[in-house]
Amino acid sequence: MRPRALNARLVWALPISAGLLLMAGCASNNLDSQLSDTGRQTSRDYGDARTFPVPAEIQDNVDFWRHVYGVWSRGEVAIHDDEYLGVIYEVTRIPGPIQASYSASQRAWLKDRMDHHRSRLAGLEQRVRDNQPLSADDKALLDKFKRAGGVGALYGASERVRAQRGIREKFRRGVEISGRYDQTFREIMRQYGLPEDLAYLPHVESSFQSNARSSAGASGIWQFMPATGRQYMTVNGHIDERYDPIIAAEGAARYLSEAHRRLGSWPLAITSYNHGQGGIANAKSQHGGDIGRIVKHYKGSAFGFASRNYYAEFIAAREVASHPERYFPEGIRYEEPWKYDKIVLRDSMPAGHLAQHYGTSKQQLAEMNLHWRDPVIKGDGPLPAGTTVWLPAGMTRRIASQPPAYTRPAAVARAEPAVRSVSSPAATRTAVAKTTPKTKPVAASKAPVVAKSSTKAKPAKAQTRYHVVKPQETLYRVAVQNGISVEELRKLNKMRPDDNKILPGQRLIVGI
Repeated sequence: MRPRALNARLVWALPISAGLLLMAGCASNNLDSQLSDTGRQTSRDYGDARTFPVPAEIQDNVDFWRHVYGVWSRGEVAIHDDEYLGVIYEVTRIPGPIQASYSASQRAWLKDRMDHHRSRLAGLEQRVRDNQPLSADDKALLDKFKRAGGVGALYGASERVRAQRGIREKFRRGVEISGRYDQTFREIMRQYGLPEDLAYLPHVESSFQSNARSSAGASGIWQFMPATGRQYMTVNGHIDERYDPIIAAEGAARYLSEAHRRLGSWPLAITSYNHGQGGIANAKSQHGGDIGRIVKHYKGSAFGFASRNYYAEFIAAREVASHPERYFPEGIRYEEPWKYDKIVLRDSMPAGHLAQHYGTSKQQLAEMNLHWRDPVIKGDGPLPAGTTVWLPAGMTRRIASQPPAYTRPAAVARAEPAVRSVSSPAATRTAVAKTTPKTKPVAASKAPVVAKSSTKAKPAKAQTRYHVVKPQETLYRVAVQNGISVEELRKLNKMRPDDNKILPGQRLIVGI
């Protein structure tokens, strides 16, 4: 176990002086000198090297991110080479109050520190090119580059200076939150035949922050982009399942299963979660399936710092989260596991109707159902049929699991003509809206309108029923809307047991 006092030794007290570069070069020879009980780890130490290998080319990257996640605090910043992460120029404390972002004075301070290192590197490169005498500081740093990638690694280093703040506190909080979802995420991965430890991926994506949203538009714990999210779940103005950790975990499992089948290894499948399957397939075609060679040699236009480091970050997050006693000796208070009941609505209905049935409020339901958007919560639109609803544990044992179908007030219903039952929630809403333009769309009665006949009708010949896939629909949604299981839907359409891919406009058999 790491001594409690070790945090006091994490930051090297480096004055701004001519000796800085030498001190940085020597101190960064072994990042794990700061974790004396852990020691420098090899790929074997990260567990299951066959599934999640750590080739030599990314060993320094993994060590770097272990320190970002489990050693360096938010008040510390490492200034380093952005290609050779084992080359660290300094790790120092940020002056002044520590906030989520840098203050103007802290930004100016950091710029000065980075400019200092850029200047020293440019000078060293010139002296090496001109075969000039080198100082002891110069030689120490040059040796660092030689070990990282040869003398050539020094060239251009002045343009690769990068700063990285520690996130130890944020990561630790993510480990605590993960107690809520870890067991369920692992069950989902097992159901899809995937390695359970893929449940650690949200540590890299969001630190398990359910409302996380990137500047590019990725949302939720699993950070799905809107377009990708629509391939695996419902994403629209009323329901955005990217924000539901459990539903999004199922989407992530399906994506990773497809990526592994296409790319052939977990390092490549995991990297594609950041870079896309097409980009990684291109990298594989050029450099083979070894993640180390790809990270070192692939120069795809979008394969930047984030993509190069994504797999290393996953390995580091897995290491830190699975050994909290090494990195967080102060202790971890895991949140209680997810214990809510789950139902899937057969009928479209307002959230208020659902809350009334279960004796709770819309606000309480909204706190459990993070995928509900404002129009649903405010009552401006109904919950569509097929919507997942989470309820307090044990609720469905005390109260009927499915609330009664929503019926409009009698005064309104009498003023409107009967509406024939239709096959999909969207069609139902459209049909109702055409007859009741001044009222909010509501679910139509299940009973179809049947014309009376004076003669006995002959039994109708059984006909194959079809469903045309609409934009944003998933295999699961189609199955729910048509009253069959996903497995039955796959069998009817001669799909593989693990195939979940459907396309808008595709005609699926939903009954015979």
